[in-house]
Amino acid sequence: MPSAMTYTLITANRNYSSWSLRPWLLMAALDIDFEDRIELFVGPKNDHKFREFSPTGQVPALIDNAPADGPRTIWDSLAIALYLADRHEGVWPAHPAARGWAQSATCEMHSGFAALRSDCTMNVGVRVKPKPMSPALRANVARIAELWAEGLTRFGGPWLAGEAFSAVDAFHAPVAFRVRTYGLDVGPAGAQWVETILAHPAMREWERQALAESWREEAHEAELRACGDVIADYRQA
Repeated sequence: MPSAMTYTLITANRNYSSWSLRPWLLMAALDIDFEDRIELFVGPKNDHKFREFSPTGQVPALIDNAPADGPRTIWDSLAIALYLADRHEGVWPAHPAARGWAQSATCEMHSGFAALRSDCTMNVGVRVKPKPMSPALRANVARIAELWAEGLTRFGGPWLAGEAFSAVDAFHAPVAFRVRTYGLDVGPAGAQWVETILAHPAMREWERQALAESWREEAHEAELRACGDVIADYRQA
């Protein structure tokens, strides 16, 4: 197994970056040691600064410093989870049925829910009165409620695929922030999971760092204003 501090995880800021949250939370929750490195977007996402550590010019990126032939870069949040699963226990549930469900639900979140991403952009530190839902957003929220209820009922909770936190919880965690920010109705089972994941020590630490940030990115702030009316802002001024 890899030794401590084998990894460097490069992410963007805490308040906006849902893609960064996924591998960060997965590694923190599973006690996989890593150097935590934050890079802020200061221009186009594929500018030369970001391409120095990621071939796509985007985050997250995981650097494995252990291989004998030199550091290895893994980019894309799902690829990072798959890479870690080959090296660490607990990324996926042990039970075959739960494992298959968790992998499917993780991939569905990774590739889908476009309306949720665009109409309810992640902004950890605010609360929003959203605009009326589009049919696409309504369908996305209904599917999330259905998916969460299925996992929690089928595998007994408190996590989406059973008694232990796994990658499926990490990949759905940004939606928990969105549920709270926009007051989305994900049903009783989903609401309970949101409370559970928001109370996780690693999620609380991510939120603490998000609220402490003073940096603002105007494009993300404009996206937020397009989603509805901000009724509370708990971020550092």
